[in-house]
Amino acid sequence: MRLRKIKNIEDKIAEHHQCLIDEPRDKKGKWQQVFRNGNEIYAEFGCGRGQFILALAAQNPARNYIAVEGRSSVMLRALEKAAKAKLDNIVFIKEYIHDVHEYFDKAELAGIYLNFSDPWPKGGHAPRRLTHGRFLSGYRHILKEGSCIEFKTDNDALFAFAKREFEKSGMPLLRSTEDLHCTDYDAKGVTTEYEDKFKAQGKTINYCMVLASVPVQEKTKTAFVRD
Repeated sequence: MRLRKIKNIEDKIAEHHQCLIDEPRDKKGKWQQVFRNGNEIYAEFGCGRGQFILALAAQNPARNYIAVEGRSSVMLRALEKAAKAKLDNIVFIKEYIHDVHEYFDKAELAGIYLNFSDPWPKGGHAPRRLTHGRFLSGYRHILKEGSCIEFKTDNDALFAFAKREFEKSGMPLLRSTEDLHCTDYDAKGVTTEYEDKFKAQGKTINYCMVLASVPVQEKTKTAFVRD
């Protein structure tokens, strides 16, 4: 999708400083202080224009949300939507996060959403995919025990790749489907802009939820069963 050039875009983004986090690396280990409460924190890496995560924030006022997006023109649209929604449980990071350890402390998040991530189709680009093992290792570190990652994509090859990477990383599938909207997994009706577009075109959406950080008691149980 071609993105239209926006005049004075950085100035327009700066107008939304109330919910835009400056120097987000400095907030590592301090994100609950940012929200000024003890509620659990969820993040979407690659939030696009924000439709998905803003809907979640509106539905779940007792949860906090961090929306991450590196593209300025897309982030501006998300910030504009957030301003209209007037939500106090969501903040935005305008950066590409290549190493989550730089931004989040151990067990600081309660869940991660990856929606329609760049598939980086060339084989040599695999390490750039947000479901590559190097990213999954980081997610495991910053997620609380028992937390999940939810992943959506229209790209079948990326979906197959992601499931292999989840398996290799020891992240068991809790839910998986190649046609999300023919299941009850999307009962809350929270979609992304891309998802609405593809659905209107009759394309099916791949979806899975994985257990990213296995609780201590579950690890013990699994070990007992094997013995």
